[in-house]
Amino acid sequence: MAESAAASSVSHDELAALKRIGLDGGLSGRTKVSCSGLAERLDASAQTASRRLQRLDEAGLLNRELLADGQLVTLTDAGVSALRREYADYRRLFEDDATLSLDGTVTSGMGEGRHYISLSGYMRQFRERLGYEPFPGTLNVELTAESVRSRGEMDALETGTTRIDGWEDGDRTFGPATCYAARIDADAGSYDGAHVIVPDRTHHDETQLELIAPVKLRDELALEDGDGLTVHLGGEGT
Repeated sequence: MAESAAASSVSHDELAALKRIGLDGGLSGRTKVSCSGLAERLDASAQTASRRLQRLDEAGLLNRELLADGQLVTLTDAGVSALRREYADYRRLFEDDATLSLDGTVTSGMGEGRHYISLSGYMRQFRERLGYEPFPGTLNVELTAESVRSRGEMDALETGTTRIDGWEDGDRTFGPATCYAARIDADAGSYDGAHVIVPDRTHHDETQLELIAPVKLRDELALEDGDGLTVHLGGEGT
């Protein structure tokens, strides 16, 4: 994912600077930062603080507006997601049952999910690793703005996570994916036994989820485009 790649391109020291900026107000809006002030908080030199700000800017984790006496700084969505992944790692250290809930609305996809999940190389792994053959199609969910920011925590989930390997068929190569066990709560009821599927390489952006299940989720939960739901992740099935 693009945001994950951006976060992985910066060092732990640079992430520490990002956290400091978030604590100083950059998480909720623009905050004024001076290199000397940041350096004091980080126990580093002003030059080092300046380099860390520049690297965070280059990685797309924050936006800067240079001023005569400092700079106005705010975290980007990618920067917020990077801190959420750090937060999720600490939750794993201190909480045995760390979970994640994402809100969104049902939307129509382009029909590509139906084709790809039905391919034999994927279907065999679904049967062996998930314990079912998915209904031929995915439920597409457009996430709320808050859940888009929280989505980065998925990378830190371990419980209920299943890896699907890439494979080849003649001249074509099909990429790997990760499945996250999910429970769906909607107005018509709940369904426990679905999975969010996230291909390693996908044209979807971070605002969308694709869900698979052994049943047609639209029918099971009486869902139509625009209906709201919550997807719970991180449990044993969950």
